[in-house]
Amino acid sequence: MTIRIRPACRGDEEALAAVAAATFPLACPPHTTDAAKAAFIASVLSQARFAEYLADPARRLLLAEDLDGSAVGYTLVNLGEPQDADVRAAIRIRPTAELSKCYVLPGHHGAGIAARLMAESLRVAAECGAAGIWLGVNELNGRAQRFYAKHGFERVGSKRFLVGDRWEDDWVMERALIPAVVPAQAPVPA
Repeated sequence: MTIRIRPACRGDEEALAAVAAATFPLACPPHTTDAAKAAFIASVLSQARFAEYLADPARRLLLAEDLDGSAVGYTLVNLGEPQDADVRAAIRIRPTAELSKCYVLPGHHGAGIAARLMAESLRVAAECGAAGIWLGVNELNGRAQRFYAKHGFERVGSKRFLVGDRWEDDWVMERALIPAVVPAQAPVPA
C-alpha cells in the first residue's frame, strides 16, 4: 500500500477525530467500559480538541493518508517538559518530547504505516530540538509495548492515566533521539 505522511493542518480535524474514535478503543484494556471510552473520545479526541491541538505551537500532528487521501493513521507529538510529576521523575533525557498518540486504522495494520509514522515523529521531535522522546502505554497493551521496544523505547517508569472515571496504569517508555542533521552551508567565496 502506498501512503503519504504529512503534517496535519487546519481542515484535517474531522479526519483526525474519525481515526482517533476508531483506534483509541483498541488500545484500552478489556475492563474499560464503552462509556469510559466514549467519554474520553468526546473530551480528548473530538474535532474541537484536534482544532486546539493544530493551533498549539507546542504540538505536531502527522497524518498518514492512502492514495485517495483517506486518513489511515496519525501521531501527535507534544514538545517540552511533561506536566505529569511521575513522568518528569522517570524520564532521563532532556530536552524531551512526548509521543502522545500513534494510531493506525485496524484494516491497515501490518502494512508498515505505524513504522513510517514513528520514524517521521522521531524526526520531527529531533528537528524541534528534543534529545529524547517518551510515551505512556497501558501496562496490559503488550502489542503496543513490543512495537515501541522494536523502535528503541525502553521502560523507565510508570504513571496513571484517566479514562472516563477510572485510573489506568501506564508504563513510561523513553528513547534517545538522533540529532536532526542540519545541511552544511557552502563556503562563501572570498
